[in-house]
Amino acid sequence: MTFGERFQGRCERAVYPVCLGLDPRVDEMPAVIRESAVAASTGRDDAIRRCIARYHEVAISAVADLVPAVKLQLAFYEQYGIAGMTALLDTIAAARRAGLLVIADGKRNDIASTAKAYASAFLGCPSALGEAGPAFDADALTVNPYLGWDSLVPFAEVAREHGKGLFVLVHTSNPSSVEIQEAAPGGEPIYLRVARQVSALGDEFFDGQGLSSVGAIVGCTFPEAAGIARRAMPRSPIVVVGYGAQEGTLPGCVACFDERGTGAVVNASRSLTYGADMALGSEEDVVTAIRSRTEQLGRGIATALTAAAPSRQPTVG
Repeated sequence: MTFGERFQGRCERAVYPVCLGLDPRVDEMPAVIRESAVAASTGRDDAIRRCIARYHEVAISAVADLVPAVKLQLAFYEQYGIAGMTALLDTIAAARRAGLLVIADGKRNDIASTAKAYASAFLGCPSALGEAGPAFDADALTVNPYLGWDSLVPFAEVAREHGKGLFVLVHTSNPSSVEIQEAAPGGEPIYLRVARQVSALGDEFFDGQGLSSVGAIVGCTFPEAAGIARRAMPRSPIVVVGYGAQEGTLPGCVACFDERGTGAVVNASRSLTYGADMALGSEEDVVTAIRSRTEQLGRGIATALTAAAPSRQPTVG
């Protein structure tokens, strides 16, 4: 199956079109997780790995039957060095056991040879010492298109070969993104040109039926641009970013769904997994809190989709 087919199928089975974002911040994790990790560890690095791995295992268990995917922000793992990257492997394994799609959020890109190495690391099976095997083995990787379109071709080639997917930055959620992404040399905003290329790349490298395996990252903080981007990418799955801590709105989220109310997931990270109410208590309390927040977000999205277009279905499919 292509990534687009897996994305669509997993979303159809999920209760809510929510993507659980995992951005490890060890010192902000619940005390019960940190204390247990330290007690079982052989040193600082081992404690960091155990803390991240266990917290994410708990978070995933809280929502595995509700959501289709997790998005792992690589920078938050990389900041902890080898301990963090080993914990990344642990988190990917936990997500796979739970049946969730894994999106590695690294916004990678470079010239062709380096782009291929990035793609091999997260989507392919790099060869070494006469053997080939997966390194991080994510289902999809976020990529930056602003080095030019030829830089995305190696990612598309590796993704096609291994049945994986891409999510291309189209319009990001940060406030100053408009300075570049909404600039309009020649009369058309740059983000719209990128959106059209995302659609074309999907058609070129992947089957033309159903959802494409080349999707987009779109911020809900700019609802009008989000709607324009969606219409330019009718087959592309979208990961909606910016909701929650970045103050994106539900109308902005709704703009990223297609006319049937499908084809997108809303990512939420800090708003689901961190906060003072999870500082104390048991692991069961943490599970309850994360699940409750996810359900609240999911119900809000479903209500907003229904209000925007009564004929839409409130889940992704």
